[in-house]
Amino acid sequence: MSKVKQTATTILQSTFGYQAFRGQQAAIIQTVVDGHDSLVIMPTGGGKSLCYQIPALLREGCGIVISPLIALMQDQVSALNEMGVRVAFLNSTQSQAESETVINNALSGQLDLLYIAPERINQRTTINWLQRCQIALIAIDEAHCVSQWGHDFRQDYLSLSQLKDDFPSVPRIALTATATPTSQTEIVNNLELSNPKQFVSSFDRPNIHYTVVPKTDAKKQLLQFLTGHRDEAGIIYCLSRKKVESTAAWLNTRGLTALPYHAGLNAETRADNQARFLHEDAIIMVATIAFGMGIDKPDVRFVAHMNLPKSMEAYYQETGRAGRDEKPAEAFMTYGLDDVVQLAQFIDNSPANDSFKRHEKIKLDALLGWCEITSCRRTPLLNYFGEQKLDLPENKQRLSKCLYCDNCDNPPNTWNATEAAQKLLSCVYRLNQRFGLAHTIDVLRGKQTEKVSQFNHQQLSTFGIGVELSQNQWRSVARQLIVKGLLTVNSQQFNALTLTAQSRQLLQGKMALNLRQEVKQAPQKKNKSEFKNGVSQQDAELWDALRDCRKALAEEHGIPSYMIFHDATLMEMMETKPQTMMQLLRVNGVGEAKLNNYGQAFLDVINSIH
Repeated sequence: MSKVKQTATTILQSTFGYQAFRGQQAAIIQTVVDGHDSLVIMPTGGGKSLCYQIPALLREGCGIVISPLIALMQDQVSALNEMGVRVAFLNSTQSQAESETVINNALSGQLDLLYIAPERINQRTTINWLQRCQIALIAIDEAHCVSQWGHDFRQDYLSLSQLKDDFPSVPRIALTATATPTSQTEIVNNLELSNPKQFVSSFDRPNIHYTVVPKTDAKKQLLQFLTGHRDEAGIIYCLSRKKVESTAAWLNTRGLTALPYHAGLNAETRADNQARFLHEDAIIMVATIAFGMGIDKPDVRFVAHMNLPKSMEAYYQETGRAGRDEKPAEAFMTYGLDDVVQLAQFIDNSPANDSFKRHEKIKLDALLGWCEITSCRRTPLLNYFGEQKLDLPENKQRLSKCLYCDNCDNPPNTWNATEAAQKLLSCVYRLNQRFGLAHTIDVLRGKQTEKVSQFNHQQLSTFGIGVELSQNQWRSVARQLIVKGLLTVNSQQFNALTLTAQSRQLLQGKMALNLRQEVKQAPQKKNKSEFKNGVSQQDAELWDALRDCRKALAEEHGIPSYMIFHDATLMEMMETKPQTMMQLLRVNGVGEAKLNNYGQAFLDVINSIH
């Protein structure tokens, strides 16, 4: 073991309370301490922050962390303060006097870490005083924001390449959870990293269970899913602000505590709702994509999507906010063709160039295709990010399944849909490719609507030829035909269905077509012999008492409960039942500062019950 690793391990244990490094953490830390640039791709919950926090404590000077969100900065600074680390942030929420205090502390060597917003570090005045400090390293968090092809591009990130010239001898480490091979190359080039060592960890989040269902009755489907998550924290994503507001209001009428979050709310309301989500238990945040990047609440037990996200990267990033404590979590999505149409319209109406629009549509098609697959979901999700092999336990390798997604739980059947697809395509053709899906289905099912009468479509040869399928079944056929390139939606022509070059082959009977048969959503069930998080009835009293103790301490100190200890740490306390301070120090997540501040309170709880 190298001297650096030895010392790093000591800091890991004494400051952060963990007994050993995971994955590539030790190698990354060694690289940064040695003064080399690096690119780190690591899934959410994988321990990215330690990769720059520990080197900042090992190297001389102050580590600079560039973070895109104020909430993320404040969250991490508060958590590090609890561990006894000398840390501060600089952002727009501070007064001039507060900013000057932070700057003076940095200049006088009283800080180990300083978090700065990208727009702040791009100011020449900031660079000028930073050049008077001893800088240990520069960490660029959420580095995918520099990729113009990525899902969360930020203009301020492009200017960060200047840091190479401003601090030529300072190692830079760029970190993100989501980057395809193309995006990885773009990050390195745009940040002008110097011959960086690249560390790409597995993208797999084995503790997250994936479920994707076609939208039938979205509210009913969501409520059914939530029955398995009572008294748990979660995030629900919606495509529009209006949908956010209505969903949050509706959930509150069902006895759940739900808060809205979107860019249309005033800053004070957004801040208050976010604070409640972080500080209180069992809060559901209903939000647009304006919420979430960098939110490090470890006990989020589920992430639900009421609409299709815009890309696989966005989906992975958003679902990755669940289960950061490595305990079981769920990702649930309900989607429909209307989502595809709306997202396509967003792309078409954006001011971006044609090349970018084509790229975005390819990414949308990839996500839609993933939703419709009949095989294991985990493997193609990882393949999308360039990871070819899914590491499965030996007893599962034989099955080539993850056994932790809906398709592995309940494999969908397929059916010969050749004739049905021909009927649908023929109807689109008879309608002169001028009408949307709803009207096309009405014609197929022989419904005498006002619109049908207006255009005299009851006279068409395809009127009423599809009565054997329900409206939802026809919607499923249409979605899958779009995925397979046999049908498209013309967003420039009132979302009219249009045929493709491949449609002719199917219509002429030159190909057969098997499609996915929809599987009814199974109700969420909990084992009656267990409580949440796998806590047995035997340990339920101790578990509740530990949580109550944590909540009381959090309220007393004005910080979120998880900053005292994560659920995983309480779980280990419950299982091992330490009797002394030294035994408690061996529990993962208990560092020396937290032991001194909170240790005795938790020992008293354990000893009072056992």
